[in-house]
Amino acid sequence: MSTTPNNVNVNEVRRPAIKVFVATTVMLSFISFWRAAAIVLSDLASSAYYVGGDAEKVIGKSAPWFVLAVMLFSYAVRAIYIESSAMFVRGGVYRVVKEAMGGTLAKLSVSALLFDYILTGPISSVSAGQYLAGLIVDASTRFGHPIHANETQQNYFAALFAVLVTLYFWWKNTQGIHESSEKALTIMKITTAMVVVLLIWCFITIGSKGAHLPPIPSKDAILAANSANHGDTLGWLSHLQWLAQIPFILMIVGFGHSVLAMSGEESLAQVNREIEHPKLKNLEKAGLVIFIYSLTFTALVSFFAVMIIPDNVRPQYFANLIGGLAMNVVGPYTLKLFFQAFVVIVGVLILSGAVNTAIVGANGVLNRISEDGVLTPAFRKPHPRYGTSYRLINLIVSLQIFTILATRGNVYLLASLYAFGVIWSFAFNGLSVTVLRFTEPQKREFKVPGNLTIAGVEIPFGLGFITLFLFTIAVLNLFTKPLATISGISFSIVFLIIFNLSEHITHKAAKGKHEMKEEFRVAEQPLISREEMSIRPGNIVVAIRDPRNLYYLRDVLRSTDTTKIDVVVMTARIYHREHAFTGSTQYDTDELFDNYEQQLFTKVVEMAEREGKTVKLIVVPTGNVFDGIVQTAQRLESSVIVCGLSNRLTIDEQAKMTGDAWERLPDPKPHLRMEIHAPDGTVHEYRLGPHTPRLRPQDLELLHQLWLEVTADPELASLHHYHIVGAALQRLQDIMHSDPDGHRRVINLLKQEMKKPDVLPPGSD
Repeated sequence: MSTTPNNVNVNEVRRPAIKVFVATTVMLSFISFWRAAAIVLSDLASSAYYVGGDAEKVIGKSAPWFVLAVMLFSYAVRAIYIESSAMFVRGGVYRVVKEAMGGTLAKLSVSALLFDYILTGPISSVSAGQYLAGLIVDASTRFGHPIHANETQQNYFAALFAVLVTLYFWWKNTQGIHESSEKALTIMKITTAMVVVLLIWCFITIGSKGAHLPPIPSKDAILAANSANHGDTLGWLSHLQWLAQIPFILMIVGFGHSVLAMSGEESLAQVNREIEHPKLKNLEKAGLVIFIYSLTFTALVSFFAVMIIPDNVRPQYFANLIGGLAMNVVGPYTLKLFFQAFVVIVGVLILSGAVNTAIVGANGVLNRISEDGVLTPAFRKPHPRYGTSYRLINLIVSLQIFTILATRGNVYLLASLYAFGVIWSFAFNGLSVTVLRFTEPQKREFKVPGNLTIAGVEIPFGLGFITLFLFTIAVLNLFTKPLATISGISFSIVFLIIFNLSEHITHKAAKGKHEMKEEFRVAEQPLISREEMSIRPGNIVVAIRDPRNLYYLRDVLRSTDTTKIDVVVMTARIYHREHAFTGSTQYDTDELFDNYEQQLFTKVVEMAEREGKTVKLIVVPTGNVFDGIVQTAQRLESSVIVCGLSNRLTIDEQAKMTGDAWERLPDPKPHLRMEIHAPDGTVHEYRLGPHTPRLRPQDLELLHQLWLEVTADPELASLHHYHIVGAALQRLQDIMHSDPDGHRRVINLLKQEMKKPDVLPPGSD
């Protein structure tokens, strides 16, 4: 054991010095539904800056109606993600598809999704760079020092800016989810201020100048847009003339070209595991916030652009619709110019924030497949300081930077590739949830609405319709977006091959057996300290040992508000080895953690994530399990010790041995309460150390009758009940020590007392 520093107070010195291993994982950092919504909105809301212009360029002036339809439909898609996330905390497309349809389709669907994430970051950051380049050019002209930059030069500037933004969020994500969610929340607050001003100004403009709604979508309008765009609207579908003449098919084509507006749904499933308690309610709240915000912002921007910006001017703003709105509302030119600058700055912030969303989402996806043995455990090795899966983050960011450099900052090229991954991941997820409704029909916390029971069988009509519509869009997009189809399929096949090879290597190394285990940072601390572990006094210590029996930890998490009371989960390691340590040092999991301890704490992390509660994890090496538990409770200034039933000891024996360990503690001994939980929910409660006993009803009655009898004597009128108890206890002690046979007589008397019926609750003392 290490020596005690000179500056430690007397009470600290008296406490037993306990060497512990403190395990931490980034997955135990939980965020509010506001932060979760901000992360997803950084992607969804950012599309408002380019989706309206991109859609109108391809399908014509009726594009806002398609954007509105997409935003309304996004709520239905979001309901599928909420149902799947409620079933699987560590959800997302991969987990849901694998549970429903097997590993191969799961890897294929996640390959398509990664294609989306790899493009989300570049298209957002490049678009931000384009906005900034435009502002610089316009401002330089306005102030008499024009900068002449052609399209290629602006693209290069945008690419350079995109790389810098990507590197910035690479660092923030390496630091952890809390850093990134804080940045996303700040960006959305600033964006909201801009949106409110913009919408009010647009309404004032319409009220002042008048305006007409965009034309209703029609077959002729779509075909005219296709002719104007040299066949880019219909793509390969132009070769199937009979199909391209069906109005319904053309409406789906227009919808498919606008589907960029609802990217980001998968990020909600990935962020779900970090959402705080109550998880499902907060997930639903986040979904509602995302829907209202994105519907209001994205749809209205598309409508206002067509209604306010003149038709002959609007094409030059296709890549900058909000900037175009700022310059075409009513008001002084100088004021509009300043507002345009504000719009561009906010655009740079939110589009850059979408880079963060893409990294968070892709990291979550790759973590899921790594946990399942598709990627080797080395990918999930925690950062030595921040505990994040930094190797996966490095991989994601490298691919995004490669994409930026390969496309040379061409935002239109990136946009043409973007929708492939997202629509196919939506479709696979919808199909998988539909299959699970029949293969695993157990009660769910949440279901997509629109369910009818026929002959005792529940038919998910709502879920089935959404899934069918998603596949219809996905299949038609294969024909209308040739470049995206070729690139997306090629990317997915390459990653599918990589996943299969990596999975083969991983399973071979594990000899065909794989069990998901969390990766931890492990720090050795010579002296366990409440302050060093940032634990508040009055905390709850939960002692665990069997990963299959953590029911009592679940009970504690459900009944405890961890924002007010800390929960410390500990396991005792019986001495079998010693490490030579100096100070507090960080180590890899496999250097200090037993494999069993890693499995044990992995189950704890899963349970904590499901409940959305934060816990502290420690391993306490000790020569005696009970000593280790109570010494830990003393050092951490705990109020309660919680254990499960022992498979070797009776409940009373377990409590007695814990009480004996408490007696061995140095002074000052703490007041502790011990709870022993049974699987049926019964809780046996004990007070450790001296405390006021709880008496049986018959004992209270006997005590009171004696008091009545003796206080009948006037000289004993001031006698209290405790005087009788004190006299009885003194008499019992005198008998024990008055003669050689006294001890045996008292023991026999107590044995007889123990045989009497006990009407107190189990575990009362």
